[in-house]
Amino acid sequence: MKVLLADDDRVLIHLLSNRLRLKGAEVIVAHDAMQAFMQAMRSPPDVIILDIQMPGGTGIEALRKLKTSAKTSSIPVVVLSGSDDSGTPERVKAMGADQFLLKPVDPDALYGVLCAVLGRPLAEH
Repeated sequence: MKVLLADDDRVLIHLLSNRLRLKGAEVIVAHDAMQAFMQAMRSPPDVIILDIQMPGGTGIEALRKLKTSAKTSSIPVVVLSGSDDSGTPERVKAMGADQFLLKPVDPDALYGVLCAVLGRPLAEH
């Protein structure tokens, strides 16, 4: 199972990628929005974890591009954000995100959400 993890917080990336690898996932990392979109186009993952506030364009812009590209539109996207804007979850879901999680995110909760949007554990192929 291939997971694209897009976030500019290197500590969070380290924590989440290690936990996901222990669960059997192959993790690909992107540190900004443009890199996330390009990585998804180059090698489409099974699921994308996308931070909203990143350099290189916002996660919102990356989500819009991902959901309008025929190559990536069907990939489930879980959006992460530290924003306390109460309208953000509804806005990203209206744009095609499958789930929204507020930071700081619990790795076990994230794993549960990933399994739910995929309909199976990460270790299953």
